Amino acid sequence: MFTELERVFDICHGCRRCFNLCHAFPTLFDLIDESESMELDGVAKGDYWKVVEQCYLCDMCFMTKCPYVPPHEWNVDFPHLMLRAKAVANRKGTVRARDRILSATDTVGGLASLPVAAPVVNAANKLRPARVLLEKTLGVHRDARLPEYHSDTLGKRLAGHRSQQGPGGEATDGTRGQVALFGTCYGNYNEPALGTDLVSVFEHNGIPVTLCGDTRCCGMPKLELGDLEAVDRARQHNVPRLLSLIEQGLDIVAPIPSCVLMFKQELPLMFPDDADVARVRDGIFDPFEYLMLRHRAGKLRTDFTTSLGKIAYHVACHQRVQNIGLKTKEILELVPDTQVIAIERCSGHDGTYAVKKEFYATAMKLVRPVAKRVADAKVDHYTSDCAMAARHIEHSLADGSKAEPPFALLRKAYGI
Repeated sequence: MFTELERVFDICHGCRRCFNLCHAFPTLFDLIDESESMELDGVAKGDYWKVVEQCYLCDMCFMTKCPYVPPHEWNVDFPHLMLRAKAVANRKGTVRARDRILSATDTVGGLASLPVAAPVVNAANKLRPARVLLEKTLGVHRDARLPEYHSDTLGKRLAGHRSQQGPGGEATDGTRGQVALFGTCYGNYNEPALGTDLVSVFEHNGIPVTLCGDTRCCGMPKLELGDLEAVDRARQHNVPRLLSLIEQGLDIVAPIPSCVLMFKQELPLMFPDDADVARVRDGIFDPFEYLMLRHRAGKLRTDFTTSLGKIAYHVACHQRVQNIGLKTKEILELVPDTQVIAIERCSGHDGTYAVKKEFYATAMKLVRPVAKRVADAKVDHYTSDCAMAARHIEHSLADGSKAEPPFALLRKAYGI
């Protein structure tokens, strides 16, 4: 691992195109520039971990900047090398208990969303003394925005929900016209409206929706921690259940880009010979990708009743990695008298990165240019497919405005 880190770090040092992405690259370049030799050989190998801990696997270096990715002979894949290093750290037992707790989204969400717990947790997260204590004990920055928890979870809201059955069958666009919603742990416990708004829009378009039952976190928080064993356990639980729905004639959609990416890219990379993983990969869609496929086949309703004006749209990194284009922007621009300004820059949130004491200041530095573009554009709405990125932008603006998820905007445009 260290041999490969040294090889790739030396290539990055000679190129430096990624200096303005995440903080991993400035950290690496500063270590080199401040060393005695001003070359990589002057950096202690123990300091390599300072670079690794700054990478939150957004994949933007691989996707947008690096000229040496495969099929180039140098074969540079910086984010997955960082993942390899994180996996080694996890195996060595050097991962903090704080990080294991924050990445246990099903456990934390399940406890914090209990009817007796949710109002207490939400109130405590707004009290300064409680936040100071949380910072001292768990390393969660006292000023970081923490998500709210809902006892009325998405699972409860959609329990027993069955849309009126549509025609189904394979369409010319590659969709089958009826979907199962993978609600995601964040969508279930923290923002259930992400799922209910999606259901309303899909049903308005004659697409019946069923909630995926008995599923767990997709595994992305554990992947970012390098806990590959936990990712495998999530795969063993989720894949058979999703595959069963696909075999029943349903397509899968999820409202969080990271969760779609997990099934589309990360699990197939980890388990390239697993036929079930491949079938789920081929059966899961970004929801706006799905709607655009329907639109191109003439199956999307455009009976919009309300224009949305000017929208600042932050393009989530884990959606860009899917190589599907700006489908959310394209759908929103179908609404008459609506202008969408795309902001293709990482918000620096990464699920848990932005709430950790040691990374909070960097995360706020990373989001500042995005928030500035939103503010300068004088928009009517701002949004992101990544709900956590949207809330991070909202937190940076600190002007009383609220981010609105894309499906909430689309529902408003339809007047439903």
